[in-house]
Amino acid sequence: MGTQSTKLIANNKKAYHDYFIEDTYEAGIALAGTEVKSLRMGKCSIKESFIRIDRGEAVIYGMHISPYEKGNIFNKDPLRERKLLLHRYELNKLTGKMKEKGFTLVPLKVYFKGSLVKVEVGLARGKKLYDKREDIAKRDQRREAEKEFKVRNL
Repeated sequence: MGTQSTKLIANNKKAYHDYFIEDTYEAGIALAGTEVKSLRMGKCSIKESFIRIDRGEAVIYGMHISPYEKGNIFNKDPLRERKLLLHRYELNKLTGKMKEKGFTLVPLKVYFKGSLVKVEVGLARGKKLYDKREDIAKRDQRREAEKEFKVRNL
């Protein structure tokens, strides 16, 4: 099987800031035709979105796909909930993890894989405020070190 090209549509950097990502899954997503056309033009945002498993189905809420300009009457509500397509065993595993304390599902990115739209789902654990501070401190330390290194190597 040939390698399929992937093309990033939307990215959720905030998720990495707010959560520890324990595991990732690739999910398909049930879309309308006009939504796919909008996605081809890169009109998508997952900044505010989240995922719930409800009655054995994974559903993404708050994913914004701008209406397709030429779509008129076929356009769907840009913020409608959409079903994510995961294997039953993945859903069971995720449901089990969600029952554990502090796990949640966040969409990390939306991309084309070949002609299919995929959503990378992250099994995430919320960061506490001190974790975020720690991350920021580490980042600052790294920057500081890089700066010194540059100065020394001039």
